[in-house]
Amino acid sequence: MNKSELIDAIAADTKLTKKDTEAFLKSFVETVSASLEKGEEVALLGFGTFSVGERAARSGRNPKTGETITIAASKSAKFKAGSALKNRVNK
Repeated sequence: MNKSELIDAIAADTKLTKKDTEAFLKSFVETVSASLEKGEEVALLGFGTFSVGERAARSGRNPKTGETITIAASKSAKFKAGSALKNRVNK
């Protein structure tokens, strides 16, 4: 399912217009992104938790030259599914 299909499905389910649904989805994504940017978790009971994971600096290898390189430390967004979502997927 892509973004426009998701908007169509939510609009049909909630009887909202596609424009309102798209605005809601855009706001949801922006709000979750801003919270993660601040290092905060976003927990949706039964669905899951969005959080920030840390990756330590590490050494790697350039596949083209074989040269050893240092890969900088970084942060990444993570999602951990809640029990209700896990149960629904594993029916």
